[in-house]
Amino acid sequence: MKTRRIPSIAAGLALTLLASLAPAQNFSDVKPSAQQTAWQDLEFGVIIHFSTNTFLDREWGDGTADPAVFNPTQFDPEQWMKAIRDSGAKYVVLVAKHHDGFCLWPTKQTVYSVKSSPWKGGKGDVVGEVARAARKYGLKFGVYLSPWDRHEPKYKDSAAYDDYYQAELSELASSYGDLVEFWLDGAGSAGHVYNFAKIVETLRTYQPNTIVFADTGLFEYGDARWVGNESGFVKYENWNVIDRHGYLRWRPVEADTPLRKEHWFWHPNDEDSLKSLGELLTTYDQTVGHGAQLMLGLAPDRRGLLPDSDVARLEEFGRALRERSTRNLALAHAPASAEASAALDGDPDTFWSAPAGSHHATLEVSFPAPITFNRALTMEWLNDGQRVQKYSIDVWSGTAWKSVAQAQAIGHKKIDSFPAVTATRVRLNILSSTDAAQIREFQLYRVEEAAK
Repeated sequence: MKTRRIPSIAAGLALTLLASLAPAQNFSDVKPSAQQTAWQDLEFGVIIHFSTNTFLDREWGDGTADPAVFNPTQFDPEQWMKAIRDSGAKYVVLVAKHHDGFCLWPTKQTVYSVKSSPWKGGKGDVVGEVARAARKYGLKFGVYLSPWDRHEPKYKDSAAYDDYYQAELSELASSYGDLVEFWLDGAGSAGHVYNFAKIVETLRTYQPNTIVFADTGLFEYGDARWVGNESGFVKYENWNVIDRHGYLRWRPVEADTPLRKEHWFWHPNDEDSLKSLGELLTTYDQTVGHGAQLMLGLAPDRRGLLPDSDVARLEEFGRALRERSTRNLALAHAPASAEASAALDGDPDTFWSAPAGSHHATLEVSFPAPITFNRALTMEWLNDGQRVQKYSIDVWSGTAWKSVAQAQAIGHKKIDSFPAVTATRVRLNILSSTDAAQIREFQLYRVEEAAK
């Protein structure tokens, strides 16, 4: 009998191993890496555009700008970082090279860089100074390196330019400490087919934990994806798993939008383009509040400083977000069950789990006196995947439950807005989930709308 069982045990182990190696067949089977969940918890970052375009009143350079134009007179990245920290952002991505090919570090690959500019006598390093300033202010640092290069002569030769780009990437990835994110822009190309597999391999040699951002149309194996617009809005139910030609991968959304409408670089006489506090709060609700990362574009001016009006708006934005977070009406109030208290404690490191194996559950909170609210904030614990497929926010009318909000995806964070309601009982109603729902936070707020 023993000799008969050995093959069956071996076969069972083999099948188990094959199953573990097989690609996921369903969205609900795909889970994030530890790096991705840590990155999603950052929620809000900025991307900084500062180059020869800044001095030439341009958005897109053509690669012909004289490096002599790059000469900021009061360059102070610590001024940038203080304003960024005060806004509530947690990470910074610097555009180290835009499409014009001008490099903000003293690369060994070309003279078309800061070392050919009069700034600091050609001895300056914008990337290095920004990286140090970011970390001084408690911000994580990443880089954007444009694949498209409108200056470099090697660009006409795909093989030669691929080597050139890999060398630039190696310098950035090996010289400036841990990179939280590497931005790959798909703009332009002029017919050049990039070797993205090799690009990512080169990055991973030095930066195994960096989140690779790219549009899903570029390649299958990025870690994060573009939202599909530059308005900063997630206009669809936001599922973290994306399907590209049957290849399923956890790729959360990053939604990029500039602080100044339609402008990524600084321009003179441009004050009317600065977004209002109300516009920024709406953007936050429709990016972070739709389970995405908010990537806000900032642009230092020709002095090398963020304009005073930008600094003031960033500080105002951060203050408004902090004030919101202190007004959670559900904090410390009694849930229907003791286990559910982990979702009401204001601590995203704890979570409530619905009964094992359940596909429907409710998390209810009761108040000793009626509360009035117009926002609900819900977070899923995503380590085991995105499970909630449909839910509602309900209030007890005295005789029945009434839904005030209903949607499909929750994901990292969902902020639901609705006309103000008053109740003593409120519940998160998980109408459908692939497995037991796991909820990190369920919060309620009354938010006064800011002027647009």
